[in-house]
Amino acid sequence: MPIAQPAPKVALEGIELRVLHLPLVSPFTTSFGTETVREVIVVRALTSDGDGWGEIVTQESPLYSSEYTQGAWDVALRFLIPALLDRHTLGPEDVAPVLEPFVGHRMSKAGLELAILDASLRSAGISLGAHLGAIRDRVPSGVSVGIQRDPSALVDSVRGYLDEGYVRIKIKIKPGRDIADTAAVRDAFGNIPLQVDANSAYTLADADTLAELDRFDLLLIEQPLQEDDLVDHASLAQRLRTPVCLDESIVSSKAAADALALGSASVINIKAGRVGGYLEAVSIHDLCRTAAVPVWCGGMLETGIGRAANAALAALPGFTLPGDVSASSRFYDRDIVTEPAVLEDGHVRVPTGPGLGVEIDPVALEDMTVAREVLRR
Repeated sequence: MPIAQPAPKVALEGIELRVLHLPLVSPFTTSFGTETVREVIVVRALTSDGDGWGEIVTQESPLYSSEYTQGAWDVALRFLIPALLDRHTLGPEDVAPVLEPFVGHRMSKAGLELAILDASLRSAGISLGAHLGAIRDRVPSGVSVGIQRDPSALVDSVRGYLDEGYVRIKIKIKPGRDIADTAAVRDAFGNIPLQVDANSAYTLADADTLAELDRFDLLLIEQPLQEDDLVDHASLAQRLRTPVCLDESIVSSKAAADALALGSASVINIKAGRVGGYLEAVSIHDLCRTAAVPVWCGGMLETGIGRAANAALAALPGFTLPGDVSASSRFYDRDIVTEPAVLEDGHVRVPTGPGLGVEIDPVALEDMTVAREVLRR
């Protein structure tokens, strides 16, 4: 279901970047490290028809991906933003072609595209959900639970999220913190929807350990091997009953098509930042829907900007598994939007206002800003 009509073009007058530091409500630990403060770049597109907002979902260090905050800041200011300003009048669909000569940096490109997309749709009075093809007014909310001190602490953490109403639990795993942790959650809570996320922490040599997870009747195991190990993922998938889902490996529609052709995955996690933008995310959704492969929307600890956009994306028909579109309070005591996402009966509402459908809290934005730069025509 491709997007029916291109969004209106806007006259781009300038782009503002801000680095924000948002304290997390609790440390978030994965196989590649622990975060206590979320460092993120917020993008503001300044147009003759009003402003639009986006979010570059890099992290402080290049651990989840090769992209990181200062690198994204540099490439955006030195190359990407000047290229967009030179074009001046453009629509969201023009952003990717304009930026294509610059290799990689998909998260930076995605944040810039989202800001222009938001400005365009706001000017036309169209919601992002309606533009992308959303068919739901709310989406089921799963929660991602980081590695805890021990299995008992993990059970306590999961119990709290289940009490809040989350409809699916995802736990992070790594070598030495996999079987016992998963067993503890399954034993404590029975047949809840449960999946695990390895964040590329294993190799094919660990196949026997990963096969032990089969007895827990998981929804899926996410990205067990390295991001470029499509062939090894295909081999692993043949040895597991648990469905293999790819995350870091899926950087484009082409990568998704290759993974499916090789049999490397039977489920795909779509993160708009990782694939270069929400328009490319829709292309991957369409590809997987045609192939009858379920997809779900991953998260990068987004602010209310990216969280609203993810809710709109997750409302498309091919998103048949609960994603990581959690309430803002899962990570932040204070968000930068005036109406943060909240959990309602296990679901998050899809904003219906123009563009992203959320408004920025200027005081919170200013309080959390640690760097700011504006480029104008």
